[in-house]
Amino acid sequence: MTSFVEKIRTGFSKSFWIANSLELFERFAFYGSKAVLTVYLATKVGLGVETAGTLAGLFSGLLYSLPIIAGVFVDRYGFRKTLIACFSFFTIGYFLIGLAGLSYGAEIISVVGKTPYMISVLILTAIGGSLIKPCIVGTVAKTTTDDTKSLGFSIYYTIVNIGGALGPILALQVRENLGIEYVLIMSSLTSLLLAFGAFFFFDEPVFEKSENKNSSLTKIFKDMMMVFTNLKFISFLIIFSGFWIMFWQIFYSFPFYITQVLKFEQFELLETVDAWTIILVTVPVTALVKKLSPIIAMTIGFSIASFSWLLLAYSPTVSFAIVAMALFAIGEATQAPRFYEYVASLAPKDQVGTFMGFAFLPVAIGSFVAGPLAGYLVKTYLQDSMNPNMMWIILSSIGFGSTILMLIYNFLKEKF
Repeated sequence: MTSFVEKIRTGFSKSFWIANSLELFERFAFYGSKAVLTVYLATKVGLGVETAGTLAGLFSGLLYSLPIIAGVFVDRYGFRKTLIACFSFFTIGYFLIGLAGLSYGAEIISVVGKTPYMISVLILTAIGGSLIKPCIVGTVAKTTTDDTKSLGFSIYYTIVNIGGALGPILALQVRENLGIEYVLIMSSLTSLLLAFGAFFFFDEPVFEKSENKNSSLTKIFKDMMMVFTNLKFISFLIIFSGFWIMFWQIFYSFPFYITQVLKFEQFELLETVDAWTIILVTVPVTALVKKLSPIIAMTIGFSIASFSWLLLAYSPTVSFAIVAMALFAIGEATQAPRFYEYVASLAPKDQVGTFMGFAFLPVAIGSFVAGPLAGYLVKTYLQDSMNPNMMWIILSSIGFGSTILMLIYNFLKEKF
């Protein structure tokens, strides 16, 4: 215990702690805005649930797919400059999203049109947001040793989930006291402070001389094309995106179910159950399944997550909603660490970085699909007809379908 505490106290540099502190507050802003975004677009901006779901899916899909390309800018301009740029984009983007819900922004929005305006500002915000992941993850990697790297990434992962747990709770306070549009304004102000924080306090990590910092967009494109020709790897990523189709419903369709069916207005609180559970169970669950192969562990995680949605169909109550989200998180904790392990095992030794860059692709694919799907589910089963059970049966079927595909992949993977 003493050595562990000592490692925490002395094993990490100033840049490591500054980077993780910036990540914590950025996650407050991101998950706070994410918690209300679909409801905000549908109700306050007036786009309706179908368009709102599609745009929310577009936003997260771009944010999690662009890091594949964003890494080249990090290599070229460094972590510090890129972080400042990221937070600047976030400051402007979140403000412009919130502007659509403010009375004095109505005239501006009417000139452009609600949908074109929101598409433009969401894309702008997503471009900025895509820059942060290579910076923070890269800083953790560059400021840790072989002895502290595992602990360093554990600290990073915990901080991300703390942000995911507290961000929606903070958003709830802002929404109830000021209005839902001010959640976006507060995210903008937080991002502005983070830009100043990065400028004044963040020091560029020291790179090894042997590292290649002259990557070009042409090289990145060639590396991407190389990965896309790996049928085994791409098939796995597409199958795995089924999990993220389920995950994103927590933010896309679940809030409407909470407010319209369960009549529980503080929907942000139930959105945080997944993150709180992840914080509590990741370590013991990982230890429990560590002897299983990655594919088997991921398949079990898929099954648990898929089953969780059936609890909502079985009993439309707040208590069962909490249990369902906790069960989903257990499924997530079962598969998440093994996913990255498996991705690394598929990569050729000289292309690990490129392959790991694609680890976010299922998150992006899941969001692109989950957004329009959420709009359809809410419109069809909550608005056109009150049949919420069918929403969760359909979503659970997607999960179980992905589970079956994972088993088929496991059987056929040696033949690729």
